[in-house]
Order: sequence, then C-alpha cells, then structure tokens
Amino acid sequence: MAEPAQANPDSARLLEAAREARDDAAPFALAAAGALVLLALVGRHAGWELLDHSLWWIWLVVAFPYLLLAAVLLIGLTRLVEHDHRREIVLGLLSLVWVFNVLGVSVLVASLLSESGSQITGRQLLLSGGVVLFTDAVAFGLAFWELDCGGPVARALSTTPRKPDFQFPQDENPELARDDWSPRLWDYLYVSLTNSIAFSPTDAMPLTRPAKRLMAAESTLSVVTVLLVAARAVNILG
Repeated sequence: MAEPAQANPDSARLLEAAREARDDAAPFALAAAGALVLLALVGRHAGWELLDHSLWWIWLVVAFPYLLLAAVLLIGLTRLVEHDHRREIVLGLLSLVWVFNVLGVSVLVASLLSESGSQITGRQLLLSGGVVLFTDAVAFGLAFWELDCGGPVARALSTTPRKPDFQFPQDENPELARDDWSPRLWDYLYVSLTNSIAFSPTDAMPLTRPAKRLMAAESTLSVVTVLLVAARAVNILG
C-alpha cells in the first residue's frame, strides 16, 4: 500500500490529510463528546436541575453529533478518489453540532433567567459554562479547518497558491514561514480559542463572508456563555 502513495504525489498528500483527520481532528471531537458526557454524569449524580427539571440528559444529546463527527473523521477519509461525500457529511454534522450547542447554551441561559435560577449552584454553572466554552472552541476550530480553501482534502491536493478564507501571518509574511508551511488543525483550533476569548480575530483574519459568519457566531455564543453564565456563577460563589 505504501508504494502507490510514494509513486503518486496526490495519494501521498491524500494520506497526509487522512492522518490529520484521524490523529488530530477525531480525538478533539471525541474529547468534546467526553466532556459533555462527563458533565451529564456529574449533573445526574449531584442532582443538578435545569428549568426546574432533571435535564442532565440534555448534555448527552449535545454530545451525540460529536460522536458521529469523530466516527466520520476516523473512517471517512479512506475513499476519496471517486464519489467523495465526506465533506458534505462533515459539514452537515458540524451544522448539527452548532445547533445542539446553541440548544445547550439556551437551556443554561433560560435556567439562569427563570424563577428557579437562584437554586442553581456556582459549581454547576462554572462546570457547565466551561464545558460549553471548550466544546464550542473545538466545534468552530473544526469548522474553520473544514472551510478554509475547500477543506483539508482540497488543500492537500491543490497545486495552486492559497486563496484562503483565513489569512494567517505566514500568508502575509511568507518569508517568516517554514518551508512548505500550510495551516493544520492546531492552527484553526488556536484561531477558534482566541476568538472565543477575545470575541474578535487575533491570529488570523477572516477574508470571506462564510468565515466572518462563523467567527461572528462563535463570538456571540462565547459572549452569552461568559457574560451571562460564568459571571453569574462567580457572583453565586461570592
């Protein structure tokens, strides 16, 4: 199997994209799912309530799309030569992830603003807010990774200069980049993490409207989570 990949540069680059999805992207999707499952189990054990009900299972619902996404990233890059629908499936799952993340944040905020909000403990809100922030950063990092230049497969097979959705410092200053540099998943996760914290671009600038929409959506979710959830939790603890 190694000989065809060496003989065909496209196959070698394709295998590299598959390794990135398997070794980098899939573990992060699994980590996000694991964090949500842990939150659900802790909430059930501690008897935490949302909207005056035992809704610990809502976090299992939010985790489910991450598990599907991890499975696709693990096995969905094996057949890419013909009839590749992996990207469409990944984009669909990322959309589902975003919808369920919004659902989780909405339940938290609604619980905080309801009459029973005073019964929510600071530990519950801090843990819930932290998990939501982490999973949002992973989800949008994967979305940036899948969006830029048509996704990892398109980037791997491209023989033309980058026409990016995100402009990294190395794009603007190629003399500072290492030989054969190209953005990897970790670069997009860093962009996502800093955007969720600063509520604005820091490392890379969005150049296209889809990139700007994604960054705006992440910043909005982060603002809601940090200002309305984490801040309230600190106040409760105080």
